Amino acid sequence: MLGFLIRRVLQAAFVVLVVTLLVAWAVRLSGDPAVMLTQGAGSVTAKDLANIRTGLGLDRPFSAQYLGFLGGMLTGDMGRSFIGGTSVGLLIRHALPLTILLAVVSLALSIAASIPLGIHAAVKRGGTADQVIRILSLVGLSFPNFWLGLMLVLIFGINLGWLPPSGAGEVSGIVMPAATLAIILTATNVRLVRSTMLDTLSQQYIMVARSKGLKQRVVLYRHALRNCAIPLVTYIGLQFGGLIGGVVVVERVFNWPGMGSLAFDAVSSRDYPVLQAVVTVLAALIVTVNLAVDVAYGLLDPRIRSE
Repeated sequence: MLGFLIRRVLQAAFVVLVVTLLVAWAVRLSGDPAVMLTQGAGSVTAKDLANIRTGLGLDRPFSAQYLGFLGGMLTGDMGRSFIGGTSVGLLIRHALPLTILLAVVSLALSIAASIPLGIHAAVKRGGTADQVIRILSLVGLSFPNFWLGLMLVLIFGINLGWLPPSGAGEVSGIVMPAATLAIILTATNVRLVRSTMLDTLSQQYIMVARSKGLKQRVVLYRHALRNCAIPLVTYIGLQFGGLIGGVVVVERVFNWPGMGSLAFDAVSSRDYPVLQAVVTVLAALIVTVNLAVDVAYGLLDPRIRSE
């Protein structure tokens, strides 16, 4: 088990390192921050631009900038934003908890809805309820998340006025962005729960449990659901990692001040330190979640450890 764990940790560290290198290289192809910072400032000479680049440390070779960034990340010093000079670490400490909160609430809502719906569809296989649930899940998969978010804002935020249309100032502000993500997730999770439950319900031990006279709820939730939990836990864990890195559009639609909004603003202003730090933190978080799922799966299934 120790060898399996070491291999997975080394693979995770290598992935994060490659991501940081690609991001550091790519952001420098997006434009010159010195030009962006001097827009609207009137007459700007080449010397002025050179002085700004020197002040920002952009005149150094790429290798020196990249190694400096890695060293700062390891020591907890993520540098300062080009826009305003705010500490990048402070910006991330404010934004990251909001993104994690949004992802956790969305996933919790999706699990709460998809497990009973998926089980019901499996039990009523081929029936009206099964057909309706499958059609609704397909419709949910067809909605772009930005369109769904805009519709929720128009209906519940503007027309009805039940919920705040944007921001994180009120507790109710998380309802619509979380619901937007949860609807998309549930459309996928319902189909997964249904398919795994269908396989499990055909097993012999389920027939034995039913022959003992156990109640349907006990058979479904105590025996069947427990034994099909491994693929569900694995997929949901990977889904959580994807949520952390994929909420940019939804955060912008609802003006949710999380990591997605922070990254979007950094791209718009060519703010290299903020963008590199955001992508690195998100990559490390996603890789950590995937590593935890991988290790848990290895503990549950010893055959995985030899891979």
